[in-house]
Amino acid sequence: MPVPDRLAAALADRYRIERELGAGGMATVFLAQDLKHDRKVAVKVLKPELAAVLGAERFVVEIKTTAALQHPHILPLFDSGTADGFLFYVMPFIQGETLRDKLSHETQLGVDEAVRITAEIADALHYAHSQGVIHRDIKPENILLANGRPMVADFGIALAVSAAAGGRMTETGLSLGTPHYMSPEQATAEKEITGRSDIYSLASVCYEMLTGNPPHVGSSAQQIIMKIITEQPQPVSAHRKSVPPHVAAAVAKALEKLPADRFESAAKFAEALSNPSFTTMATGLAPAAGVRGASRNALLAVSAVAVVATAVAAWLALRPLPDQPVLRYRLAVADSAMPVPGAYAPLLAPDGSFLIFRGPVPGELTATQLWIKRRDSHDATPIAGTRDAGAASISPDGRRIAFDYGGTLRTVTVDGTEPSTLVQRLALLFGTTWLDNDRIAYTATSPRNTNFVDIAVIPAAGGTPTFLGLDAAERAAVVPQAIHGRDAMLYALCFSPVICDLHVYDFRDSTSKQLVSGSTLGVYAPSGHLLFERGGALMGVRFDVDALEIRGDPVQLLERNIDVNTPRTFSIARDGTLSEVLGSDDAGFAAQQLVWVDRTGRQELVDSAMSPLRMIVAGANHGWSLSPDGTRLAIGLQTAAGDNVWVKQLPRGALTRISFDQIGSAFRPKWTPDGRSVVYLSPADVRIRRADGAGRDSVMMVWQANEVLFAPDGKTMILRAGAAGSVTGGRNLYVMRIGEDSLPRPLLAAPNFDETSPALSPDGRWLLYQSDESGRNEIYLRPFPDVDRVRVQVSVSGGVAPLWARNGREIFFLSADWRMMAASFTAAATPTIGAPRVLFDVPADLLGVERAFSTPWDVAADGRFLMTRLVESESSRRAAIVLTHNFFTELRAKLPR
Repeated sequence: MPVPDRLAAALADRYRIERELGAGGMATVFLAQDLKHDRKVAVKVLKPELAAVLGAERFVVEIKTTAALQHPHILPLFDSGTADGFLFYVMPFIQGETLRDKLSHETQLGVDEAVRITAEIADALHYAHSQGVIHRDIKPENILLANGRPMVADFGIALAVSAAAGGRMTETGLSLGTPHYMSPEQATAEKEITGRSDIYSLASVCYEMLTGNPPHVGSSAQQIIMKIITEQPQPVSAHRKSVPPHVAAAVAKALEKLPADRFESAAKFAEALSNPSFTTMATGLAPAAGVRGASRNALLAVSAVAVVATAVAAWLALRPLPDQPVLRYRLAVADSAMPVPGAYAPLLAPDGSFLIFRGPVPGELTATQLWIKRRDSHDATPIAGTRDAGAASISPDGRRIAFDYGGTLRTVTVDGTEPSTLVQRLALLFGTTWLDNDRIAYTATSPRNTNFVDIAVIPAAGGTPTFLGLDAAERAAVVPQAIHGRDAMLYALCFSPVICDLHVYDFRDSTSKQLVSGSTLGVYAPSGHLLFERGGALMGVRFDVDALEIRGDPVQLLERNIDVNTPRTFSIARDGTLSEVLGSDDAGFAAQQLVWVDRTGRQELVDSAMSPLRMIVAGANHGWSLSPDGTRLAIGLQTAAGDNVWVKQLPRGALTRISFDQIGSAFRPKWTPDGRSVVYLSPADVRIRRADGAGRDSVMMVWQANEVLFAPDGKTMILRAGAAGSVTGGRNLYVMRIGEDSLPRPLLAAPNFDETSPALSPDGRWLLYQSDESGRNEIYLRPFPDVDRVRVQVSVSGGVAPLWARNGREIFFLSADWRMMAASFTAAATPTIGAPRVLFDVPADLLGVERAFSTPWDVAADGRFLMTRLVESESSRRAAIVLTHNFFTELRAKLPR
């Protein structure tokens, strides 16, 4: 988020606010330069709604109490005060991560590390309590890790806020304390809170470090609070057997409901954690002196007890095991392995022991590969040989992966060895699944009708594929999902990507039938249920797997926000583990601002009065382009009215919508050479509209294009169509002369490579484009229209998204490591191109520069670059991988047999 001007001005005499670091329930944190002491600091500014009801003077008085705390594991308070209505306090800026960040990466910590962190925090709490200060908000977010050393932040801030509010916290709509870590006395709003409340909160943090979850979880704050008040947490050892008994006992005592039953001090808690003999109850009886004097009746009684105990043990062994508790949490991986949004969601291994997802190839902008995250490993690792893998599936034994690579069906072991190619040149964009008896089903162009998709089956060892003939008239069979143990398969039959019905195919008698309408993805759960998606919800219904029939009515299991770019959003393992891909209400989108970027990388808002734009974060970039005279901007935007093209008068003029027809989507606009009209794309055709919005849209051609631009003559168009996995083999460039050609014709004779991002020189005589023909994306130059006369490689070590300077004497592109590059150009029969040089590093918040196959930026006549700057944190817009353990428990409760 940009720094508020009023805040920057209010603190300008003491601190230079540089950028926002994050926001919590009570405050927003900014990185700042302490002008007096020449050091980096963290400035926390209370939320306006909270500051509005606080007395500033009382807040400053109360917060001074915490400034006196001096302890190696307490983050000190440098400064506090009020400025222009802002209430703020200042702490050191720590280079490192919070405990929450660490838990997000690792889920669980080593026992020794968790105990050490807990003991060191307990020492800080013991010291603070001895000074009469109680934290009241111990949680992973308030524990910073500086080179592994924990430091507690916001010490006493909750108390200061509460005291300064004078009991008026309800007016703010905020609460003190975080539900997962609240003590029972906090949850019941007790007036007197002692240091034993902090001990409970610290024990909750320790519990999460050891087990991966806090002691009590729930779908709402109210539900969590009720559990804290009424339910005993499960022992730590029930979730992790490797936790020593004394550690489990210490945590259990610290989590007692009554404060009097907990440790009398935080120091006693730390001592118990390191004492192997600590226990909360007697573990056995005192030894008897002997049995010589024991009566025969006593021996008989003991024998009878033994017989009864044996019988009870036998009954316990034979009765059905109780359902295990449902555990749901988000999975986090390192930024270097962050899942890439797209059409193929993460896959669980059949036994739930690992997860496979698409992630980046380090150092490359557009390439992806498959990554594996094992349950017993902290980190995800890439799978060799899976570069640019598309639809994938895992073998029933969990040893191999089948995947689509640019129209080729391949297999590889999960550790990246033994690669094999089964089928080449097939449209595999719509799924593959590993069937029983070591066979693979996959989608491919129907041999009966090349406009539709059928499902074929091939032995995993190789052989001749068999098409099942499931493509009905004007419908495509997609997204196959095996039903293991039954030799059957679920699949969708679709009129369009959003109009599908779920079917089942029985390999025993080669028959199929419809199960559910309005669903693209169905998965069989071994608990005897069918899971499917419909209307943004995860649905479930009882399923007779022998008869392949639904029993009863479907029930909504989860209401979900789904990543708009990911049709396959869940998978389930035999052990009842469910993986989902979820997003926020704006999943896939982010608020962005238009900025000018000069040749040094300095940014300036195009229009400071303009509201942020809602734009695609990744994938199908909606695009923008400057008019020939540089006075207007055509831009594709996602709004409540759908995907449409708008025109912005520069610099501070109106933003006006110009596309209105109900065509479902309008995107990637380009100007005609005379600047009077805008050409843009829809899912099925290429359209043109006057730039002032007058008249109506006109269809220029019925042809599915992904990029379009005009040559200076106004009659020649260059287009890009196709995608990796298409029958033609990749993305390709086409040319069309209006009035002469009935359809676009191929421009370059290289159908097996991705060729994208065309850019014509201002005089229309030279064509720039990017191609992966060398194995990675590079920028190439050819004369136009005689493209076969000469070819020159412009980039040296990778490049994407080329554009020309408006004078035609310079070429710009992005390097593989996100730098804006420039190379001089001199036209000749064999043109001269200077060595590319770096202009500036492109920062991550310029989201317009994304992993796309079009050029998401433009250049003005004065040499400035037009880009977009992210307003909100990218991480808040990423789709989340959510894992649910023991999901069968939830299924059985909502769909009893």
